[in-house]
Amino acid sequence: MEKSNVKKLSAQPIIEAIDLFCGIGGLSFGLKNGGIHVLGGYDLDASCQYAFEANNGAVFHHKDIKEVMPEEILNTYSSDSIKLLAGCAPCQPFSSYAFKNKKKDSDKYDLLYEFGRLVKGVQPDIVTMENVAQILTFKEKPVLSDFVSLLQDGGYYVSVNKVFCPDYGIPQSRKRLVLLASRFGEINLISPTHKPSDYLTVKDAIGGLPELNAGEINKQDPLHRAKALSPLNMERIQSTPYGGSWRDWPEDLLLQCHKSENGKSFGSVYGRMVWEKPAPTMTTQCTGLGNGRFGHPIQNRAISIREAALIQTFPETYKFFPNEKEIAITKASRYIGNAVPPRLGEIIAESIIEHLSTIE
Repeated sequence: MEKSNVKKLSAQPIIEAIDLFCGIGGLSFGLKNGGIHVLGGYDLDASCQYAFEANNGAVFHHKDIKEVMPEEILNTYSSDSIKLLAGCAPCQPFSSYAFKNKKKDSDKYDLLYEFGRLVKGVQPDIVTMENVAQILTFKEKPVLSDFVSLLQDGGYYVSVNKVFCPDYGIPQSRKRLVLLASRFGEINLISPTHKPSDYLTVKDAIGGLPELNAGEINKQDPLHRAKALSPLNMERIQSTPYGGSWRDWPEDLLLQCHKSENGKSFGSVYGRMVWEKPAPTMTTQCTGLGNGRFGHPIQNRAISIREAALIQTFPETYKFFPNEKEIAITKASRYIGNAVPPRLGEIIAESIIEHLSTIE
């Protein structure tokens, strides 16, 4: 496809990024580790400020994206930099959970249109957007095709990639969509870095951590804490074999919903992970035993906050709270489950840098 307004690249450019919907900074951290200078991030959740700024050396802007003007972003970039506008618009409206539960998140559909408004006003050199893979088949509104059309009409070359995270060294079976767009020429995600025979596994990610009981906090690592279990749920996890789930329980431990035909479709609930495979997708409720296959492979508990963070590829040095001894597991789980895995951010950065290296 010919583009009459293809930009020329200056020698040895500095790439500067603004991260929309930045949360605690998973995408930004990955971009930074991949060689991109992150200037700032925007998010409606003020409680994300500490983690974003402490780990990324960038400015957190507590602001509704609908109130952000293009001029504000433009004034942040250096005049001679390669300008990257990045973001992961909240994915709840497009997720599997929303499809199953018919959640009314229609107001959030518009956030991708707000992203498009800012792209149109800022006219960055490169755009990247990460979201759930289900956005490809979302039928309520043509949000993705509208976003792609806006980019193409603005002179961008666009690639849309469905990513299976284990292919890129992320130890969870997360499926994501990664969009890349450039005004310099064709841009693509780099080739997978791993094949099935060398996928990173649950054991690779968390196998070296100290043993932990349900309801316990590790003295050396306050984030290595697991939710307490009721006596009934303790009996359930004790009755769950390696790799098993509620389907392995005796009749007297079953929930009423599991006895119905509907309930039988949720086969992984109360399940244990297995050491030899990637973990399931980390969600905002990933530290709860009854919310998915979030049971530890061999210990009688759900995974800890630290384990969820490591599976999401956050390093142990990542700072989530000013005082990690005073944290709420529910809030920490939400932070981690909502985040872009930093390793995926690195892959995006590597793809952008490789793309720029091919431009004359």
